[in-house]
Amino acid sequence: MTFNYQQYLRNDNLPHIWCPGCSHGIVTKGILRAVDSLGWQKDDMCFVSGIGCASRLPGYIDANTLHTTHGRALAFATGVKMVKSNMHVVIVSGDGDSLAIGGNHFLHSCRRNIDMTLIIFNNNIYGMTGGQTSPTTPFGATTTTQPYGNIENSIDAVNLAMAAGATFVARTTAYHVTQMDKIFAQALAHKGFSVVDVMCDCWTAYGRRNSFKSQVDMLERYKDNTVRLEKWNKMSEEERAGKTPIGVFLDVQRPEYCEEQHKVIERAMSAPSEH
Repeated sequence: MTFNYQQYLRNDNLPHIWCPGCSHGIVTKGILRAVDSLGWQKDDMCFVSGIGCASRLPGYIDANTLHTTHGRALAFATGVKMVKSNMHVVIVSGDGDSLAIGGNHFLHSCRRNIDMTLIIFNNNIYGMTGGQTSPTTPFGATTTTQPYGNIENSIDAVNLAMAAGATFVARTTAYHVTQMDKIFAQALAHKGFSVVDVMCDCWTAYGRRNSFKSQVDMLERYKDNTVRLEKWNKMSEEERAGKTPIGVFLDVQRPEYCEEQHKVIERAMSAPSEH
């Protein structure tokens, strides 16, 4: 049976403005299928974004949505969750928005373990603003700000999220659609701060500049250069060279920030007056 995406879209805001060959639409459809699998109601979920190509997504979703300032999506989302603790809060953010300009909010959202999901549309570039180097641009890749090759090492969002205290951390790609759907559903259902790093493509600002033959060529590199985590854990260092592991890296439970905050309020309200 064909999935009815229109039931979750603001159809009067379509067609979208993403470039031809952009894989953000693939990721968006995966999010909608995951939401549908969990039976979430539109009034009970809120999508929050900062600035960037991925941040256009809330404009297309028929739910509670916030399009906020650059790098500040997690701060706004935290406010929503603190006031509406029963709301399902999902943050969609590019690699630059979440790991550079919003990097500080990323670290502290992880350590607080607020019950929200951050989905990083990781296309290795600042696509909307002209193709500048981002925190995940691979070493040696060409960008508008480094036309002779990037000389910075890139951030691994998975390792950073685990080190900072997130309780669910996963990586998938726009090529592995079946895996992507399952991971999104797991992340959205997780109690605590969940992070999904989605490797996806910007053909316009990254692919053409880095000599990919086509959009399909870009997507197929994920088939050739990624390894499922179960297999990765059995590989030698030599076999891992040039490969990226995908799957669920961490799924644990720790005290959730909003629940702990409510306990503090109850203790404060029941404490004897000093006067």
